[in-house]
Amino acid sequence: MSWLPIIDLAGTFAFALSGATVAVRRELDLFGVLVLSFAAATAGGITRDVLIGAIPPAALVDSRYLIVATLAGVLTFYGSSLVERLENPVQLFDAAGLSLFAVAGTAKALAFDLNPTTAVLLGVLSAIGGGIARDVLVAEVPAVLRAEFYASAAMAGAAVVVIGDGLSIARTPVMIVGALVCFVLRFMAIRYRWRLPTARRQKQDRAT
Repeated sequence: MSWLPIIDLAGTFAFALSGATVAVRRELDLFGVLVLSFAAATAGGITRDVLIGAIPPAALVDSRYLIVATLAGVLTFYGSSLVERLENPVQLFDAAGLSLFAVAGTAKALAFDLNPTTAVLLGVLSAIGGGIARDVLVAEVPAVLRAEFYASAAMAGAAVVVIGDGLSIARTPVMIVGALVCFVLRFMAIRYRWRLPTARRQKQDRAT
């Protein structure tokens, strides 16, 4: 049994919850919540599939992706009070989606016989695509472009999968470890406010 589709769907659900939670906080209607939920859940996977030649993308031909994203959106829309009881729900769901998509995207790239470097990059792209789509749709600067430790965590998880593949270790346990590495790094970054250096504009003295 292949665990890749299950991990991919689990990541879809996690990102869909993060997208739906943002939509509810912005007071969008049910349709808006479902749109943001689906976009956050599938943007990364669709981009990955297009780049590796898996056409049409799985999210557009497999009804399970739409069902999972819709379920997450409806649950969040009608149960937002329960979701909000979790501490930082958007960041928590986003970290889960980031971790699962990082390893699933990398594993799928390796399954298409891509080289390790490309596999890691596609794993990262799979992981950050949903968050970018979510943030852009609500007019926010995507987390990956800010100083947050975001794409770096996804890269670490993806690297674990590539290293495990190079050592011929069974794929499933390697993906679990990779997802845990990514999630822990992202969670620690949120908790302890780990940030990458940011660009600073230098003020120039103007002659008066």
